Amino acid sequence: MTTKSQQSAARRAFLKRTLAAAAVPAAATLIGGTLPGTAAAAEASDLPEFAPVPRSALGPALNADGYFVGRIKGNLYWVTDSYYQSMFLSTRDGVVLVDAPPSIGRNLLRAIDDVTRANGRPSKVTHQVYSHSHADHIAASAVLGKDVVRIGHTETRRLLLIDADPNRPAPTVTFDDRYTLRVGGERLELAYHGPNHTYDNIFIHAPDQETLMVVDVFYPGWVPFTGLAVSQNIRGWVTAHDEAMRYPWKTLVGGHVGRLGVRSDAALQQQYVADLDASTRATYDSLDPTPFFDRYGPSGNAWAIFKTYLDAIAQQAALPVTAKYTGMLAGADVYTTDNAFAMLESLRADYGVLGPSGIHP
Repeated sequence: MTTKSQQSAARRAFLKRTLAAAAVPAAATLIGGTLPGTAAAAEASDLPEFAPVPRSALGPALNADGYFVGRIKGNLYWVTDSYYQSMFLSTRDGVVLVDAPPSIGRNLLRAIDDVTRANGRPSKVTHQVYSHSHADHIAASAVLGKDVVRIGHTETRRLLLIDADPNRPAPTVTFDDRYTLRVGGERLELAYHGPNHTYDNIFIHAPDQETLMVVDVFYPGWVPFTGLAVSQNIRGWVTAHDEAMRYPWKTLVGGHVGRLGVRSDAALQQQYVADLDASTRATYDSLDPTPFFDRYGPSGNAWAIFKTYLDAIAQQAALPVTAKYTGMLAGADVYTTDNAFAMLESLRADYGVLGPSGIHP
């Protein structure tokens, strides 16, 4: 059993490493130096090393034009460039496209043409569904032209009218809770289950194909992107995992990475999030803030106190989770600290877990 003095020494050693790692000479790169991206930027050999990506995280090889298109089931297909994903239904009356990531761009039209030429169906996109308003998922919508019927959540329309981006025309058909889209003998069930990644992100279910598309929630084979998918409502984002698992799907289209998902992928991410939550709560409860107040309090630098303290919690909370999932989920060593920080801020702001900052008797 360790003594209090040993625990204190270990804590201070950890904090020393944390503060040293945080001491990045940012001013040197901006004042009298060069900006990132110029000729004097770091060589590739100077960049950090990360754990190898498990083969299980990788998707199918791309063709010469830089995309892959494959059948999910029946007349439902998906397209990827290994970073983003879209899906579409080939119907007897035209094509229903879900999202239009600009990184795939006009390759979406090539992929649709590949499929429709093979099955003898119309190649024209007649309907498009927006999962949510973010440009990285729908900013190639403009290549479809003006005659497409665009469908999205009411909030998506409101946000896109504010953005006034010609690459993302606002949907003309909107819904608040649920909407059934039927085109050419095919159907999609659209549903809004509350805010999660964004305040307009919806669930797109293809029941006949046993497929669910929910974007920026699950990352099959990978840990979530930085800051728990840069989500605007972390509590809702966590709840969205449970909501997705209530659907009777076999195939998941997550909007990102290079492969589709199955239910075991979703369950594994749920476990990752649960482990991150537990580790962050435990670290927040146990990491003593006194050294941070002692160091920065006398100068009145409140921001320095909380930055170093909260960064230290995130880094320490991430350690066991990173160790557990490295080799199991790609990017565990890349984004788990960032994800722990997002979890910490949500625990403080959304869940009322105040740790040492709470009211004590």
